[in-house]
Amino acid sequence: MSRSAPLVPLVLLLALTLTLALALTACGGGARTTGAEGAGDPYFPKSGNGGYDVTHYDLTLAYDPASRRLTGKAEIEARAEQDLSAFHLDLEGLKVESVDVDGRSAGFSRDGQELTVRPRDVLDEDTAFRTTVRYSGVPETITDPDGSREGWLRTADGALALGEPTGSMAWFPGNHHPSDKAAYDITVSVPEGLKAVSNGELRREETKRGRTTFAWHMADPMATYAATVAIGDYDTRRSKTADGLPVYVAVDPDQSRASAKVLGRIPEVMEWAELNFGRYPFSSTGAIVDRVHDAGYALETQTRPVFPGAPDTELLVHELAHQWYGNSVTPKTWRDMWLSEGFATYAEWLWREDHGGDTAQDTFDALYEGDYYETASDNEAVWAFPPAEPPDAARISDSPVYDRGAMVIHKIRETVGDDTFYDIIQGWAAAHRHGNADTDDFTTYVEKAAPDEDFSEIWDDWLYGDGRPSSP
Repeated sequence: MSRSAPLVPLVLLLALTLTLALALTACGGGARTTGAEGAGDPYFPKSGNGGYDVTHYDLTLAYDPASRRLTGKAEIEARAEQDLSAFHLDLEGLKVESVDVDGRSAGFSRDGQELTVRPRDVLDEDTAFRTTVRYSGVPETITDPDGSREGWLRTADGALALGEPTGSMAWFPGNHHPSDKAAYDITVSVPEGLKAVSNGELRREETKRGRTTFAWHMADPMATYAATVAIGDYDTRRSKTADGLPVYVAVDPDQSRASAKVLGRIPEVMEWAELNFGRYPFSSTGAIVDRVHDAGYALETQTRPVFPGAPDTELLVHELAHQWYGNSVTPKTWRDMWLSEGFATYAEWLWREDHGGDTAQDTFDALYEGDYYETASDNEAVWAFPPAEPPDAARISDSPVYDRGAMVIHKIRETVGDDTFYDIIQGWAAAHRHGNADTDDFTTYVEKAAPDEDFSEIWDDWLYGDGRPSSP
């Protein structure tokens, strides 16, 4: 008689294998269906997440400046871009109390800034879903690689939330990368007597039982880093531009007198900006002015930029220009930051040129010759690296991104002439309105807009080249 393997164990093995395969399929295939822990940013690889696209954030916040405690509920509407048995949200600090997906409790775990959510059922690709996260605690202030502070900043009378590049994850869970933009509703409850200012339009202000609730609505897509909440004792003023655009300004009383004249020029700046950059991409505008030491830098928070103390006119121009370049046309990654800062810096040059100051050519020449800044080190810093290739995360806000980025814009203008140049910058803002773009998108757009011109020297020497080009 022959020697062969027993039949029953073989059958059991096959059955076990089939059962395991079915189980993996039912749970979405394990790791295969878990969204990525990051969005693939070259400088902030853990920022953002993969596998889904957020369409709307509904944030309900309550803050007590005395205890510094924040209580929040984030309702996040998204669409799955793959089958998802689990996905990630970014949240730094704060205690997560519960997570629901489509009204059913979900499993969750924490690992640093990663909040991993495990819904009860697999979320099928192209399916819309809603995640609700309830959380609380004392929000953190985050120190950037360049040493600046962001996140949730405590102020003398409240708090200021600033998010560039990663600070927004300190006060709400989300997909914190500029490539995933969404609409927002932000409702903030604060002690009576204080105000809470955010992005977009104020839909409701209501005081009950010693607390005042402010409900803000931002209908147009916004990157998380451009979201803000400013809590404090503000003087607020509403007005309109000549064409009816609502203007909402909130100023710390300490800065009201010093900032009144410049902020009064918002309608004038907006009219000038629309003439140069095209139709304004949002439904309101304004500013938030806090005390000088509350932040230490200005930021282009959407529709309502934040200033550390009273701004001068050129800084106001810079941050309002960002509403077109940075907030509406948003970089795909932080490597493309020069597309925001180069344009906003060049807006300052254009304003100066149009209002009796140095021409843009004068500014370009001074930077090239090395006598624009007072110190030799500041002038040399302009050439430290190519604007489209910062060496690391600590350098994405350095001088080459701003000044040399603006020089690239000027070289394009010099090459194509004013008529085509303004067609390019207005067309670029319109073509990518409320979207994302990178450097390749921009260079391709410019080349198509002026097909008879050769831009290779600009791209090779000014945008990607090391050091100062041999000729201006």
